[in-house]
Amino acid sequence: MDKMKKLAIIGASYLQNPLIEKANQRGMETHVFAYKDDAIGEKTAFCFYPISIIEKDAILEKCQEIGIDGICTIASDLAVVTVNYVAEKMGLIGNSIETTMKSTNKHHMRQCFFENNDPSPKSYKVQSSKDLSEARLAFPMIVKPLDRSGSRGITKVYSFSELEDAICHALDQGFEKSALVEEFAEGDEYSIEYVSWQGIHHFLAITKKYTTGSPHFIETGHVEPALLSAEIEEKIKLTVSHALTGLGIRYGASHSEVKITKDGTIKIIEIGGRMGGDFIGSSLVELSTGFDYLSAIIDISLGIEPDVKVSPGTHAAVRFVINQNDINTLEMMKRDHPEILVDYVINNAHTPKEVTDSSNRYGYFIFSSSDRSLIEKYLPDTEVEEK
Repeated sequence: MDKMKKLAIIGASYLQNPLIEKANQRGMETHVFAYKDDAIGEKTAFCFYPISIIEKDAILEKCQEIGIDGICTIASDLAVVTVNYVAEKMGLIGNSIETTMKSTNKHHMRQCFFENNDPSPKSYKVQSSKDLSEARLAFPMIVKPLDRSGSRGITKVYSFSELEDAICHALDQGFEKSALVEEFAEGDEYSIEYVSWQGIHHFLAITKKYTTGSPHFIETGHVEPALLSAEIEEKIKLTVSHALTGLGIRYGASHSEVKITKDGTIKIIEIGGRMGGDFIGSSLVELSTGFDYLSAIIDISLGIEPDVKVSPGTHAAVRFVINQNDINTLEMMKRDHPEILVDYVINNAHTPKEVTDSSNRYGYFIFSSSDRSLIEKYLPDTEVEEK
């Protein structure tokens, strides 16, 4: 069935490569589009096209010429815009342009949450701190670009005097020259993976997130499944599935980020109409549930309903390499418990640099075991908030 299917994949980075390799394994022609940057997907693709992922009309023209059967991406909000644009123009499976706008622009997303009574922090769209001169702000607050992911351009601020620099940083990192200033949501952070077919949302997993904490909240690791009570888990499912319907997501993967306070209050931080990055979707979900998430995304793009069956029981995690302590932890795992190590990559760790967001971490290691205590031994430290 899969033989000679022509699949367009938007993006060629190491985060997209698992999708490319999965489609290759299934005997498909993988036509990969991205800015030429010596990314791994340039080498693993059946055919690579050096066209930026945001050049949607150029990609559409080439896809029409190729005669693709489907188009998809993982782990990139920017790529989602192109995927759904091309899908709509070619009559392929995808989400609507309106849904795409809501799920890739944080201001439109928050407006949608507000209209549908989905709980989320109060926020303001701004171009400078002057836009907030009459607003009644409750510090601390978070400043972020409207249209980026991967912790890019995020700053936690504690006073009005810090706002302008944080807004300038967000504007510098974003494509749309506005920023989002939002109330800081207290609590632990989790992400939720779903896959949707014709507007029916199938729950897959809840992931616990680890970050560097304030001011930039760079992800240091993730673990599945999150250890939550059955009551809280059910509350999360109801909250997120309602928000997915409100955004208009009908097909494919979704990645939702929420914060939960000690009293069980849930606030939706954001929702992406794509698989979670940081190997959450491409590795952790399958390791922890047995569900082939990557194949499901490919099937949906080809108009095939996925067979969603999950079998919880295994624990899986990823830890990112930010400093020497992370490298030491990896070496300890290789020495003491090599059987739990699934994959690892370390890049240029001998050349110290400041890690400013998820894109310039030194590497990662993925590990899995049925023994939760063994997994927790190698997880990152819980962040310590700066005051």
